[in-house]
Amino acid sequence: MNIAVILAGGVGSRLGADIPKQFIKVLDKPVIAYTIEAFQKHAEIDAILVVCVKEWIDEMEKIREEYGLTKVKWITEGGDTFQASVMNGVHFLAGKVSREDILLFHFGASPFIEEPVITDVIRVCGEKGNAISATDFLLLSGMKMKTTSVSDPENYTTEYINRDTVACMNTPHAFRYGFIDDMYKEAVETGVINEVEPHTTTLMYKMGLPIYFSYGMQTNIKITRPEDLDLFEGYVLMRERRAAEARKQEKEQ
Repeated sequence: MNIAVILAGGVGSRLGADIPKQFIKVLDKPVIAYTIEAFQKHAEIDAILVVCVKEWIDEMEKIREEYGLTKVKWITEGGDTFQASVMNGVHFLAGKVSREDILLFHFGASPFIEEPVITDVIRVCGEKGNAISATDFLLLSGMKMKTTSVSDPENYTTEYINRDTVACMNTPHAFRYGFIDDMYKEAVETGVINEVEPHTTTLMYKMGLPIYFSYGMQTNIKITRPEDLDLFEGYVLMRERRAAEARKQEKEQ
């Protein structure tokens, strides 16, 4: 089986909204509904687990029913960090899936996801045991002298980064269940999990595990700031216009 694990445990503080960003409505529909629909419609996805903010689980249940998200088989509580939510998902699925099943972890607030990205992360994971959607880095780049944002007036750069050496990694991030279950068990037993930033990729780097690239798209952004919501609204309207044009052409043929 291929199981999409939708990570909806964050509260989206950078967006400045009073509700988690994945539940903000765009054109009167929650962002997370758009995200899940991409996996719902994909022929290779067999089931979906939503790892959700505890206080919003009831709302997630309503969304599942309202939008006919029939592949959403489970909803469970999220964690305080990305990695905690991933681990919650892995632990929840123990005994429900086999070691060879593929889990695709994806942000609930990343609704721009397209079918080819899902298809290729499944393919590469099936061959390599793990895969992450990635793109080449296309912009000019420099090393920040401070770890603060570039909006910090005291931050600056004096060191060039060769963009040809940089991969921009995104979700979905896919794993065979046995691979990620074994990895986290080892990380907890050895204490390595407490030595790195709470993210799956940083843990894999620390453990010396290769991360294999799959196809990615520049448009697959995560909604983080208010302007991202405007971008997504335009994206939805564009898709609706193209769908309407396709239907019109079919009728004329």
